[in-house]
Amino acid sequence: MKKNKISKDWVNKQRRDIYVRKSKLEGYRSRAVYKLKEIDNKFKIIKNGIKIVDLGSAPGSWSQYLSEKSKNSMIMSIDLKEVVGIKNVNHLIGDFLDEQNQVKINNFFCDKLDLVVSDMAVNTTGNKNLDAISTGELTINAMKYSIKNLKKTGCFVSKIFMGSTFNEIVKNCKKNFKEVKIFKPPSSRKDSKESFIICKIIR
Repeated sequence: MKKNKISKDWVNKQRRDIYVRKSKLEGYRSRAVYKLKEIDNKFKIIKNGIKIVDLGSAPGSWSQYLSEKSKNSMIMSIDLKEVVGIKNVNHLIGDFLDEQNQVKINNFFCDKLDLVVSDMAVNTTGNKNLDAISTGELTINAMKYSIKNLKKTGCFVSKIFMGSTFNEIVKNCKKNFKEVKIFKPPSSRKDSKESFIICKIIR
């Protein structure tokens, strides 16, 4: 009964959400696209002719925007789930944490990356603290991959939850990047603990 009530509340929230309606009108696969748009508008992370990896890409709205905004670029997305084809985006089905998949990504580009974006998050359990810790671990792994594989002028953008791993992530990012900002996009729901960390220029 409680699960049904939660599901009903979620459906009602979706129906009222202006970003959900807007995404459908504009042909995007989820409301999450507006978070990336707002990050890009503020921090100018997307350019033409660059190499981009989209981590945790399903259902694909971030990849849609990257493909539209970044001309003549190489883009690869990865997710545990299949993503319906997007123009100019190569999708890899698999676990990003699997080193073999990271090798596949690196072999695709044969060069250092310009931009790594991550909207990865674990499936929610209902325990917000546990979810924040688990998603924080994903962010840490995405950060480590980015530090290793970005160009000196590269940029790393990731979802980050308030919680026990927050300070550790920010500290490590500041240690490895010259510019680090925390930003909560207007389209991020007010009751969500999520923000995004934007890191530029490898030290």
